[in-house]
Amino acid sequence: MGHKKKKKSWDERKKFIKSEPVKAKKFLGQHFLKDEEIAEKIADTLSLNGYSNVLEIGPGTGVLTKYLLAKPIQLKAMELDRESIAYLKNDFSLENLDRPLNLKNFEVIEGDFLKYNLTDLFKGENFAITGNFPYNISTQIVFKTLELRERIPEFSGMFQKEVAQRICAQEGNKTYGILSVLVQAFYKAEYLFTVGPEVFSPPPKVESGVLRLTRKENYSLRCDEKLLYRVVKTSFNQRRKTIRNSLKVFMLSDNLKEDTIFDRRPEELTVNQFIELTNMIANDSI
Repeated sequence: MGHKKKKKSWDERKKFIKSEPVKAKKFLGQHFLKDEEIAEKIADTLSLNGYSNVLEIGPGTGVLTKYLLAKPIQLKAMELDRESIAYLKNDFSLENLDRPLNLKNFEVIEGDFLKYNLTDLFKGENFAITGNFPYNISTQIVFKTLELRERIPEFSGMFQKEVAQRICAQEGNKTYGILSVLVQAFYKAEYLFTVGPEVFSPPPKVESGVLRLTRKENYSLRCDEKLLYRVVKTSFNQRRKTIRNSLKVFMLSDNLKEDTIFDRRPEELTVNQFIELTNMIANDSI
């Protein structure tokens, strides 16, 4: 006759939850943050100025989530991993009984941020985005944020260090490029701090960087948006060439190409100069 399996005590159950509540999936690019101090620092990057709704992307084991829930916000956590979703809906609150969690204003959403229709999220109100973002889709997350900029006054979170630096780079820097210009056309970008691989499970092979994007007060472009994207991307695709040579595909007039701005390389131009350049091209007549 087989022995009945001994039921785990509550203390043993809590220990199990804390040790490894969810297994990281390589195909989802998961690296779970396990450092409480860094999680709290990321949560504190949100100013809560002009919004009270926050969307956390990829909450994983909820290490950042619990610090967000200590704030006076409406929080939605969007997750693709069903194991993480089950944990957040069931065991997460039990693990954090010693910490007051604002669970009434908390919802876990199963979904892929890149494919999710965010139109009705938070009933059309403004919201901020934060998270420990999967590195393999972090750039795409930023571009989708730009599309939704009218509703997103603030954005913060963890990226691969090189990507975070690229987003925040200023003109004249070798990392300054397409991402830098297009993000900074609408947002003030700040690189806040660097995080080593040892604070993750499993540890990534690279360092991470935390940034904050704060939407500019006057974030409406003074030029055609689609044309700006084309000008910036075409310029940086041949970043070692002068603007005159990299923008040959635009078939610009000889008169326009005499302007001194065309003698410069793309990494030398400020965001405002790219906007001016876009208007010059839009008004060009051969």
